[in-house]
Amino acid sequence: MKWLLLGLVLLPAVLMLATGIGRVDKPETVDELNVNKYLGEWYAIASIVKFFNRSCLWGNKAKYSLRDDGRLNVVNTCYTKEGRKNEVKGVAWVPNESEPGKLKVSFVSLFGVNLFAADYWVLDLGKDYDYAVVGDPELNFGWILSRTKLLRKEKLDKIVDKLENIGYDFDDFKMNPQTPP
Repeated sequence: MKWLLLGLVLLPAVLMLATGIGRVDKPETVDELNVNKYLGEWYAIASIVKFFNRSCLWGNKAKYSLRDDGRLNVVNTCYTKEGRKNEVKGVAWVPNESEPGKLKVSFVSLFGVNLFAADYWVLDLGKDYDYAVVGDPELNFGWILSRTKLLRKEKLDKIVDKLENIGYDFDDFKMNPQTPP
């Protein structure tokens, strides 16, 4: 009985450590984010595959545009193996102006209220906004975005090093081709 109780106490702690929940060392975000420079189209060069992008085979892109209320419209698109275009629309915003790299994004709206907002943290950004690295505090999600369909190998290698220094395992990422296979 004593071992069962000990197991019940230790199991949640082990699971939290294994999944990253409760991480104390959250990744740092960019200190400055010029939303107007961030607007436009971004190609998803690599990303961690999750339920919402599992069917995406190629052509992964995100487009950001400014709304009248200062928030950002988000349109994510990709193509399936069958060549069908998937598109999802959402809204992103900066909840705390003193932390401009920590955005929230929601792809579910009900009567104008954005539900199930997720963290969208800008972890790294090219000085000319030519690339962006986006993740979340628990390192469950991750994207390497570029203004061009391809990144030079040297630049990609530097980004991968940064991701791994933050705590990501780049083996969790899938390279996203921008043209049909």
